[in-house]
Amino acid sequence: MTPGILFDFNGVIVDDEAQHCDALMVTLEEYGYALDRETYYREYLGFDDRECFRFTFARMGLPQDEAAIAEAVVRKHAAYQQRVSASMRLVPGADEFVENAALDGFQLAIVSGALRKEIEMVLELSGLRPHFTYIIAAEDVPACKPDPRGYTRAREMLELEPRRCVVIEDSLPGLQAARAAGLRCAMLTTSHPEHACRKADLVWQDFVGHDAAELPWEHV
Repeated sequence: MTPGILFDFNGVIVDDEAQHCDALMVTLEEYGYALDRETYYREYLGFDDRECFRFTFARMGLPQDEAAIAEAVVRKHAAYQQRVSASMRLVPGADEFVENAALDGFQLAIVSGALRKEIEMVLELSGLRPHFTYIIAAEDVPACKPDPRGYTRAREMLELEPRRCVVIEDSLPGLQAARAAGLRCAMLTTSHPEHACRKADLVWQDFVGHDAAELPWEHV
């Protein structure tokens, strides 16, 4: 069985953390909460939408039941969709890296806290959808990263041992999730400076000039 690469999505395939931040700030403003960019990148990065609203609503003393969270997620998705449709940008080199990895026979999957419809929309617009065998989205796991179950589930679906998989991440909770799943992890510096990623097995600025063979595979 050929090795597998498990990609995070936001900040790894699509460079859309700014759009997510804007959409969350706009949505939370509707609830009377002012979120700034610095706080988003310090406290919210790596959360899925559900956890973003649970975390904030708890601070505000607002109801955190499933109906209230679901309504907030729908509002935020509408704001995100409007922004990413107007200015979608992939992480530099991501399309070529994915296409070449697929041609070289690697199995590819996405493990993300994003909504499935957001992932599918970007992959269809970019033409990358056929290269990914599986997508594990926010709806498919009970908890967001650093919970490792998304990565464990993707690896098991690919029927691979941990040593045959490598994760590509951009967030520290994502790195923690990969580690907890027993997987090696490369990080891109799209969301954190290089020094903050020092616990990863490999750090790249982006995908430009790189290929899948360079990833930190375990050699046994």
